[in-house]
Amino acid sequence: MPTVGSPLSTIGVEEEFLLVDPETRAPTPAAECVIVRAAATLGDLVSGEFTRMQLEVKTQPCSEATQLRDELLRLRAIAASAARDEGARICAAGTPVIGAAGPLVVGDHPRYRAGLRQYRAMLDDFSVCAVHVHIHVPDRETAVLAGNHLRPWLPLLIALSANSPFHHGEDTGYADWRAVIRSRFPCLGPPPYAESLEHHEELAAAMAETEAMLQPDMPLWDIRPNPSLPTLEIRSMDVNPDIDDTVALATLIRALTHTVMARVRRGDPGPRPASEVLRAAYWRAARDGWSGHGVDALSGQILSVAAQAHRMVEHIRPALDEFGDTGLVQAYLERMAAHGGGAERQRASAARHGDLTGLVDDLIARTEQRT
Repeated sequence: MPTVGSPLSTIGVEEEFLLVDPETRAPTPAAECVIVRAAATLGDLVSGEFTRMQLEVKTQPCSEATQLRDELLRLRAIAASAARDEGARICAAGTPVIGAAGPLVVGDHPRYRAGLRQYRAMLDDFSVCAVHVHIHVPDRETAVLAGNHLRPWLPLLIALSANSPFHHGEDTGYADWRAVIRSRFPCLGPPPYAESLEHHEELAAAMAETEAMLQPDMPLWDIRPNPSLPTLEIRSMDVNPDIDDTVALATLIRALTHTVMARVRRGDPGPRPASEVLRAAYWRAARDGWSGHGVDALSGQILSVAAQAHRMVEHIRPALDEFGDTGLVQAYLERMAAHGGGAERQRASAARHGDLTGLVDDLIARTEQRT
């Protein structure tokens, strides 16, 4: 097990936010101006996303949870200030609670334009916001092999982070509508099982050859060796407004990754759940979120998400203890037990206010928290 503070223990987090109009609470295409303002301080730690109604912030590699929390607070504060200066607010929700008045305004990037040519109307409502967690790994081969072990855990990560029950003014009946939107794309979702890095690259090339994937060297699967960083990137989760939840989720993923890397070093090839069963587990997690049930990655049984989460914590406890993160992960699960996940909290806020504008205001306030 890498020791705390070693390069192999670092975490990085990317958060994607909607930019919303403070009057209508609908997404607003203010990203270009907001990013210019924020970049004066953050440089390339802030960037655009698929639409001009979104932006993304990226932390530096962090070795401790307190450092990660401080970094996320700093990034959010600068992004929020830049947004306010341009007449907008940042909002952490997986999908827009209230729809924009017009069509999506797509960002000016060659990859986004290529995506429009390839996927066409499938991208008409693709304003979705995620949190991506990066864990430092020694090499790309190890990243691929560790990904094989992580695949069965992806539905649980979706359920834990689900924060998109509303979409364009409607309650979808799902906890994670972002996952449903993404499921229509052949290049998104759980990665295929790969025997090696070479096999992983061959599969990505085959997908690109069919035009189901844009670039073979930049696969968009929910686990991937990052194309430009020495990290294993986990991409299945909704962005959440509460920083403490994001930090706990990131540290949980770090401990899980280091637990499975020990198995990789022992030559364990990892489980091979059928792709159809894994996608079904995705769907179940997206529908029900924290309050539901799903396929337990350790036993294959159908268990409550709460039970799965506690079993995961026990499974990775040695790594959590090593990094000093056991307490904050346990506190996270206690918050979830008391208040539900992001989807449950959104619905409770909407019921409390009696409308969705109050919910958006709550999301903005929690996204912009100062401490």
